Amino acid sequence: MAHNEVLLLKPVDGLGAEGDQVKVRAGYARNFLLPQGMAVPLTLSNRKQVDALKKARGLREAKELGGAQELAKQIEKTAIAIAVKTGEGGKLFGAVTANDLHEKLTAAGVVIEKKRIHLAQPVKTLGKHEVTIKLHADVSVQLSFEVVSENPIEPAKV
Repeated sequence: MAHNEVLLLKPVDGLGAEGDQVKVRAGYARNFLLPQGMAVPLTLSNRKQVDALKKARGLREAKELGGAQELAKQIEKTAIAIAVKTGEGGKLFGAVTANDLHEKLTAAGVVIEKKRIHLAQPVKTLGKHEVTIKLHADVSVQLSFEVVSENPIEPAKV
């Protein structure tokens, strides 16, 4: 298989940040990276751009880290309670997912991407739970939330 070396102009998830020289499959470079303006072919003249891109990358990463730390402080102060419908014995109808958490965080004024919320599996029980929110490569925060019943819990009939 043919590979091309390209210089990334923008950060690409799973590949690298701007200024990185990466080796990718020829088709990926030709059909996606180059037309989208995310990369340029690695030539002698393009190698001169590397220093400018690395300087811009350092400034952007410092700004993102500061923003992530501020957002982490905001999330730590946030208390979330999710009301769900329950049946006999407090059994949930459905489950609480990362989508539900994202909606509650947005309603509380915390703006993050849904993919940043790392909920291992949907929550199917009442009570207190924790979820990890990865805001930056160096910044993760634990969010505690409570799942409560929106209707009175009826004891299970035996």
